[in-house]
Amino acid sequence: MADLAAMADFNTFEDFLDSQVAPIDLYYLEDEDVARQLVELGYRGNGEAVKREDFRARKLAAEALRNTKASNEPKPLAGSHPNVLQTPLITALAEREADNRNGRLITLIFIRHKNAKGQEISGYIDFAARMQLEDMEPYFVEGRPLLPRHTDISFYNWETQTAHQSVSPNLEVITDRYEGLLFKCKADRKVINVDPKAVAQDPTTTRIKIIDPAYTQVVLYDHPIRQKA
Repeated sequence: MADLAAMADFNTFEDFLDSQVAPIDLYYLEDEDVARQLVELGYRGNGEAVKREDFRARKLAAEALRNTKASNEPKPLAGSHPNVLQTPLITALAEREADNRNGRLITLIFIRHKNAKGQEISGYIDFAARMQLEDMEPYFVEGRPLLPRHTDISFYNWETQTAHQSVSPNLEVITDRYEGLLFKCKADRKVINVDPKAVAQDPTTTRIKIIDPAYTQVVLYDHPIRQKA
């Protein structure tokens, strides 16, 4: 029978049988059904007897293998799209996209802006975690506003005065009585203090203010992860 990967290309058992019939077979037999039967019995094609049940089983296995390979292929970077936006925030995130995806960098995004209802909201977005859950192309190419959500690591609605904190695969939220909101990196156990004065004295985290007219306020916190030797 044909190799396993090729089995996914045939829609039906008859399509597979036809692929094993040579033109000269049809010339002498002058009957397509007879030619198929000879392939099925192993007298034509590669000489292997073929049962319909075997074809179905191998076809399912081939399709599963193909789907697995497709799911394991890394998605292209949204920042590498030829039509990526050249706005300040998107440009900054595109520069950090690969390192966040590969675990070399944790970028915490603070955004303050108004939602679709006109309510002022703010929050912290774990960039690497958001990329794992969502396709970033609508933000990078189509111009969808990147806003914090209830499901992000930290969210606050200033009008309703509701706050939410969520679990992140990369960061742990710590609320300190004296230092306020802190984030502990799970990879190296270092604490990110988002207070501007504290960050200025922290050699492990860099605070970058982004001036983007599309947002009220944007700040990035870059925390490099030391790779194990």
